[in-house]
Amino acid sequence: MYVESKTPISDDELRELVRQSIAGRTLRKVLLLPPDYTRLYSGAGKITRLYWELLHDVCTVDIMPALGTHVPMTREECAAFFGPEVPFDSILVHNWKTGVEKIGEVPAEFVREVSEGLVDESIDVEVNRRLLDPSYDLIVSIGQVVPHEVVGMANYSKNIFVGCGGSSMINSSHMLGAFYGLERIMGKDFSPVRRVFDYAEEHFLKDLPLLYVLTVTTNEGDETLLHDVYFGRGRANFERAVAESRQRNLIAVGKPLKKVVVNLDPREFKSTWLGNKAVYRTRLAIADGGDLIVLAPGVDKFGEDPENDRLIRKFGYVGRERVLELVKTEPELKANLSVAAHLIHGSSDGRFRVTYCTKLLTRDEVEGVNFAYRPYDEAVKTYDPAVLKDGFQTVDGEEIYYISNPALGLWSV
Repeated sequence: MYVESKTPISDDELRELVRQSIAGRTLRKVLLLPPDYTRLYSGAGKITRLYWELLHDVCTVDIMPALGTHVPMTREECAAFFGPEVPFDSILVHNWKTGVEKIGEVPAEFVREVSEGLVDESIDVEVNRRLLDPSYDLIVSIGQVVPHEVVGMANYSKNIFVGCGGSSMINSSHMLGAFYGLERIMGKDFSPVRRVFDYAEEHFLKDLPLLYVLTVTTNEGDETLLHDVYFGRGRANFERAVAESRQRNLIAVGKPLKKVVVNLDPREFKSTWLGNKAVYRTRLAIADGGDLIVLAPGVDKFGEDPENDRLIRKFGYVGRERVLELVKTEPELKANLSVAAHLIHGSSDGRFRVTYCTKLLTRDEVEGVNFAYRPYDEAVKTYDPAVLKDGFQTVDGEEIYYISNPALGLWSV
């Protein structure tokens, strides 16, 4: 079942669609897998609340945000994302290091084939062991299809294998994407990483009672506009969502951009691990020698995970070739390939300058990871998010291109 609407889907329409997706099912226990607070504009929080409202009086409903390596959601974030009606004690925490079980392996020869020989190692398929609990009659994976730097287009089985997955798949998939090149991946289906996920979905998830709910959204300020929603198990729905997201979330700017200013909402972006979407999603649009100004008032760390944060601080965003060298010589980086991939993704390779404007990280911290620094309070005197509008405009006689939320698009020439 899927709905493609010329106008945003209303709350009443969405409630009816959610109701239809479970109509006729006999359910005793349900597991909901939404994204976390870092997908604030996905529409998934509202959908999760609707499932809870429709089901909690007739069966047990557990909610486990697909955290991947992110920090667990706070009580306040859960209330803001799902609504205060959803009890905090219904929220389970996924642990990507200790809470997973291996269910299979993607063979090395398959990985070698899809990566064009760049990677020649098998990949363990691990998922949170709750997904394997036979007492669940239905597992609902809820998420947003949008351009993504690792897999090409986010969601579908990525929500399972990364969001609810273990270190092997997270590390290997991120490095596979980095080796292949994010410029070749972003905004496209059938990337090497997606093909690995497809293999794992086909071979190792077929017995799970999975229902995918996929959204396509845009935003106007704080308002999320839900344009399309797709319910079902098959890949065809994902492909429809990819086509629709490419129409709505890929933005052609017409010419290389000399200066781009990106705002990171402090509610959503608290680390460069997340905030570097400002780098990933604009790099296809920025001119050689250009400037990327990142307004980051809520960023107070580099990695979401303490060990990832330490490694980012140690090695920094030093460019693709240097990171690949470090993977060969530094055992702790080789053991944390998702960090290595992140360092590659977040580096401009000297093609343009990245300036982080922060309140909570110091100049020494920002410059220590190879970014330029500017105090946030100084930067917003020139680039005020309360005044700027998305797109081209002139500030102090200079043309800039402003982006209020990098998570919802992919910008290119």
